[in-house]
Amino acid sequence: MSVTRRNFAHLFAILLAGAATLAPMAAYAQAAEPDVTEDAPSVETTRQDDGSIIVTARRFVPDGAITASKTSVPLIETPQSVSVISRDQIDLLNFIDVQQAVRYTAGAVGENYGPDLRFDFLRQRGFIPTQYIDGLQAPVSSTIDNVGIDLYGFQAIDILRGPASVLYGTTPPGGIYNLTSRRPSAQFGGEVQAKYGTDDYKQIAGTVTGELTNGLSARLTGLYRDRDSQTDYVTAKRTYAAPAVTYQIGPDTKITGLGYYQWDKVRGDTNGFLPALGVLYPNPVGKVSRGINLGEPDYNFYRREQWGAGYEFTHRFSSALTFTQNTSWRDYDEYQQVVYPTGLGPDNRTVSRANFPSSEKSKQFAIDSRIDANFATGPLEHRLLAGFDYRNYRNQAAFAFGGATSIDLFDPVYSATPIPALTLGAPYLDVRLKQSGLYAQDQIKLNGFILSLAGRQDWVERTSYAFPPVTKTKDDKFTWRVGGTYVSEMGIAPYVSYATSFQPIVGATFDGTLFKPTEGKQWEAGVKYDARGLSNDIKLFATAAIFRIKQSNVATLDPRAGTGGVPANAQVQTGEVTSEGVELELVTRIHEQLSINASYTYTNARVTDANDADQLGARLPATPKSKATLFIDYIKATGPLAGLGGGVGVRYLSSSWGNQSNSLPLVSPATTLFDAALHYDIPGWRLAVNGSNIFDKRYAGRCTPQGCFFGQNRQIIATVTKKF
Repeated sequence: MSVTRRNFAHLFAILLAGAATLAPMAAYAQAAEPDVTEDAPSVETTRQDDGSIIVTARRFVPDGAITASKTSVPLIETPQSVSVISRDQIDLLNFIDVQQAVRYTAGAVGENYGPDLRFDFLRQRGFIPTQYIDGLQAPVSSTIDNVGIDLYGFQAIDILRGPASVLYGTTPPGGIYNLTSRRPSAQFGGEVQAKYGTDDYKQIAGTVTGELTNGLSARLTGLYRDRDSQTDYVTAKRTYAAPAVTYQIGPDTKITGLGYYQWDKVRGDTNGFLPALGVLYPNPVGKVSRGINLGEPDYNFYRREQWGAGYEFTHRFSSALTFTQNTSWRDYDEYQQVVYPTGLGPDNRTVSRANFPSSEKSKQFAIDSRIDANFATGPLEHRLLAGFDYRNYRNQAAFAFGGATSIDLFDPVYSATPIPALTLGAPYLDVRLKQSGLYAQDQIKLNGFILSLAGRQDWVERTSYAFPPVTKTKDDKFTWRVGGTYVSEMGIAPYVSYATSFQPIVGATFDGTLFKPTEGKQWEAGVKYDARGLSNDIKLFATAAIFRIKQSNVATLDPRAGTGGVPANAQVQTGEVTSEGVELELVTRIHEQLSINASYTYTNARVTDANDADQLGARLPATPKSKATLFIDYIKATGPLAGLGGGVGVRYLSSSWGNQSNSLPLVSPATTLFDAALHYDIPGWRLAVNGSNIFDKRYAGRCTPQGCFFGQNRQIIATVTKKF
């Protein structure tokens, strides 16, 4: 299905004109929904007159996610799977990073390379999701699909599963995740927090917000971390600061400025690339230590500096018509020099190594402008969204490669003489990407039935400067989504939807034909329940979904590869990937005492078409077929132990492939991990001790042909938080 630029622009103009014409029909206009990013304090501890302690977590159970529809439509009315990990959950369960935060979430798997100190590696429905920050794509590099921004600076993580191109443009079929920054509040408040734990984990952090003057509020969030790793001789330091200012220009106009700066330095890091014999399989020589460092601790380091600045502007023309604009400028710069292991010798203990310094730089400007209108045509109530977004992104990457001395797997002796750093070569990647998109969405309500229709036209221009001559490619694509939901008076909402996606890829066939964007399509059906018929002190949101995704135009091995002068690694776009499965999720908080996070995920993600028999039928990496999780937490409210609580959790992950190969699959076995928490709350204070993998299970997080990575060992972290 395709439309011309002129036709879509004409359709867009008609929708905008219709919204402007119909919005004044106040007799039919819906009342404005509450802001789903409400910035007032949500977790509060109070002592009642009878001495009982009540820990109120207003948004532990989510009811909205602006990422899902770019509007404040409730989650139960959205015909797509969405999980919201709120700041309440992050604080009460003491998650440190996004990888940990998805442990009890359906459809997403983190920690795919073990306890990485730099990045958040995720998979959603078998695919690597694209990271967004405040609704705009992060300036991800050519090799890593996230920027490793610290979780402490954000008030929510929205996990949007399934194709999202209709609102966000070039995205993978498995979905996206969006981080929403902490916002200023006119109400004074904040916290100071200290952590100490396993591997000499030390952290001090805090946030403070309040009104500076009439109509002007501000927030400042900061963090400093100094920690070691489960890998020997590895240390990591991080500094993070995020200022935010909100100016209430008038009763209907508001602008919020958002900024952040983060600096990281990791010394001695390899974080893995260990041989499979010793991690995935027994090594006949002996047991390999989980802390083994096969790099060069005095030579290896990773350095990163990144910053972002932008704003969110909203103007409410009436209760039925609102304009919103998000803008950001972001800069990302990293450099690493690393000696890392590359292979195991026939004696099963001598490990060869390589020297690999590299750098990556990204700069990006992004803007998204949209109109949100409520109006009615006869008995039909409309929620119309129409917008335009634009992104200008530049990415440069360079590396050098050289040999290094070998090392003993069981008794490493590091080089006594300094290793000279290699000079980086010319950039092997220097690409500018310009993307613009027009989109429109109409959510039509008739009593309890809601029909959602959305369409988007994208234009993408890529210019490569790495090797002369300069090359330029252009792609355009129309994506769409249709879904239906029925919300009953009991809060039960069955739904069904169909959506498409596309994502440009870099590359060409042997004869020089540039690759087309990969395309995805998904059917999804499910049911949601928000427990609106239960008492007010029972908050619950449950979802169940089944889905089937097909991704086409996937690069696969050229059938002529290795013959007739065709390179052995030549590729063509005849591949197909299919992902299908079931997702169940429950988040509940009862009487502000009992909290439950539970999920089950079944994902069968595999290659369904490929020229290479070794690929055909292979499972997608880092995607266990089954993931089952449960965390139960209870706080005692009365008696001498009022405010004392604790929780236990269990996580089961079935086996998962580390590579797409039928002949030599590297399969990490199934594992079951246990977590626990102990905490004490009194007004103004919270003391907590959280443990993950408390029985210290030794397991392979993932194995690839380049090496294996141990999963996170037992981690115990104590936290003291002073709220004010």
